[in-house]
Amino acid sequence: MTDVSNELMYELLKRVHADVASVKDGQREIRTELNAMRGTMISMHQDIHNIYGILARHDTRLDRIENRLELRELAEAQSRFEPHP
Repeated sequence: MTDVSNELMYELLKRVHADVASVKDGQREIRTELNAMRGTMISMHQDIHNIYGILARHDTRLDRIENRLELRELAEAQSRFEPHP
């Protein structure tokens, strides 16, 4: 069995330290990517919210147009049955 010397322990600790530093770098990269994805998701959420707003305005306009057309259709139908001078 080999003797455990201070030099061997020092080399092992340097390797562990390098591995921990590598893990921290990877974690930092992952955190940066997650923040970028979060920003993208927020912008997509805002875009979807804007689309819903536009659709609501179009729905309101369409309702007004339909109401006007129904009034006009009723007036045209009524005029057919009224006597013309």
